[in-house]
Amino acid sequence: MSRTVLLLVNRSKPDAVGSLAEVRSLMTGAGARVAAELDTTGDAPITDPRGADLVVVLGGDGTILSQARRCLDLRLPLLGVNLGKLGFMAEFDLTALREQARDLFDARRPLSLTQRRLLHAAVFPGPEDRDAAVFRGVALNDCVITAGPPFRMIVMRLSIDGVEGPTVSGDGLIVSTPIGSTAYNLSSGGPILSPDLSAFTITPIAAHSLSFRPVVVSGSSTIEIAMTRVNEDPRAGAAGGTTLVLDGQVHTRLRRGQRVVLRENETSVSLVKNPRSNYWATLIQKMNWAAPPRLREG
Repeated sequence: MSRTVLLLVNRSKPDAVGSLAEVRSLMTGAGARVAAELDTTGDAPITDPRGADLVVVLGGDGTILSQARRCLDLRLPLLGVNLGKLGFMAEFDLTALREQARDLFDARRPLSLTQRRLLHAAVFPGPEDRDAAVFRGVALNDCVITAGPPFRMIVMRLSIDGVEGPTVSGDGLIVSTPIGSTAYNLSSGGPILSPDLSAFTITPIAAHSLSFRPVVVSGSSTIEIAMTRVNEDPRAGAAGGTTLVLDGQVHTRLRRGQRVVLRENETSVSLVKNPRSNYWATLIQKMNWAAPPRLREG
């Protein structure tokens, strides 16, 4: 009994194109059938699974993020093969795929799966609007409000579960999932979360305050951000001004008076885990977590 695979290839990466023939051979050699092979370009959701029961993505972390969103409605497990630079989210490389092909592509052998939560983002025109969203989207890593051109300080009012919180002044705000906590959140001073937690981090970007520290809230929380002061740059068109950015890939302009509402998405993403590795080992190996200082020998 074999698996049927929907193969997604990032053809902008030479290593992905160069490895494609070997990956196909590993799959078919283990008894799998490739139902379809698609390019990873474009944002339109993939709605036809072509009979597949597994999605294999060849690329890097950015490819995993974009294809997780595209394949969300398929509700199929995603197996990421890292052919990019870091490969923090894609748990397999070519070596691991060679070693574990039989376990991964023989349907009689169960896959090791993990569920990863996403953020659902909605933008409403004003404080009283509850249904007429002008934008909706999902993010696997993070939702970021960034000041944008002309790069003046912006002001946002934050509330959690209907309870009004602080006013945030600075260059923006990051709301991150646990799996995204090692991305922009980490580089901005936010905490690393275990990916199995039901929680989100809220981390300011260059806050105009010495006491605004990142916070962690429950995954069941609703986070609302009212845009009090934003940047608008008519010369830059749609690319300028204060912007909501999902996973660093999907952008929508924000206007003064609009309200961004963030909560856990109803559908999660199922990722295939590498049983020969683990999250904490990956943190040490790829992120140099808690690496000791380099001491002079002798």
